Amino acid sequence: MSHGSSPAAWTAVIVSLVGFAVGSIALIPGPNWTLFAIGCVLAVGALPLGKILSMAGLGADREKQH
Repeated sequence: MSHGSSPAAWTAVIVSLVGFAVGSIALIPGPNWTLFAIGCVLAVGALPLGKILSMAGLGADREKQH
């Protein structure tokens, strides 16, 4: 059982984590709203990215899971 461990899932998680990190760092020294918005776009954009990569064949194969 792969538990979703696939290139699509890993890419989505890493992009989401980078987005959260960028958004968090943007708020530390003084609110940099442009950088915060970029972080938000990255974090939210990770979901469609993972879905697109999964549809491209990089996702976990559900037929082989038991």
